Amino acid sequence: MSHYQSAQKLKDKTGRQYHLAVAPQEVAPYILLCGDPARAEKTAQFFDKIHYEKRHREYVTYTGVYNESPISVVATGIGCDNTEIAIVELSQCVAKPTFLRIGTCGALQPNIKLGDIIISTAAMRFENTSSWFAPIEYPAVAHYQIIQMALTSAISMGIKHHEGITATCSGFYGAQERTAGGYEPWQTGLIDKLSKLGVVNMEMEASTLFVLAGIKSFRAGAICTAYANRKKDIFIDPSEADKAEQNLIKLGLRIMHSLQVSDMRFG
Repeated sequence: MSHYQSAQKLKDKTGRQYHLAVAPQEVAPYILLCGDPARAEKTAQFFDKIHYEKRHREYVTYTGVYNESPISVVATGIGCDNTEIAIVELSQCVAKPTFLRIGTCGALQPNIKLGDIIISTAAMRFENTSSWFAPIEYPAVAHYQIIQMALTSAISMGIKHHEGITATCSGFYGAQERTAGGYEPWQTGLIDKLSKLGVVNMEMEASTLFVLAGIKSFRAGAICTAYANRKKDIFIDPSEADKAEQNLIKLGLRIMHSLQVSDMRFG
């Protein structure tokens, strides 16, 4: 007997989703994703209007209007497992969503400065959440339109940026070769190996986003600001973190607005 359970059974009669607690009319087709609920709130402060605000568990959703265009921002919490839930449930609310992650990361190349923006072109899958949907051979790639729009927008805004392959890890400490309180990573040397391969940064969500979006032919991308440089073993000062986060949010909003304008013009 099959124990397969459809997501249809995990929502109420209005279509309100089990974890995010949002209904279809409360989500825009253009969706910014972030881990930190406070970043979602900061992003929503740039909206011209806020139509919906939902908080359920660790998920926070704002939907409104930015430059006369509908937009949502969703805080997912940390990690690929949380991202999986968000993508699956949001895709039940919107027929053809566009996703853009606005996050933080650790840079893996010595030339990347703290506060620089990194535009992911693809992601290495050092996590197993996406493996429940597609084999490891399935590539985790950002959509070319988002990459192009991110590059164009960063240049026009004068934001220092880099682009390249991201490594998505399943944890923050051991999985990213950090030690803390006597906890030591079982395997070492990952940072140096990835750097030699030209991988530009390390974070915890992008590959699951890219795989799930790819399966459904959704557009998805990721931009992250570098809060750390792992090759130099340095971390951003709190006084500079706010400025870097503001640049990240503004760039994310510009990208999504530009995509909407392009979609309306060219279909």
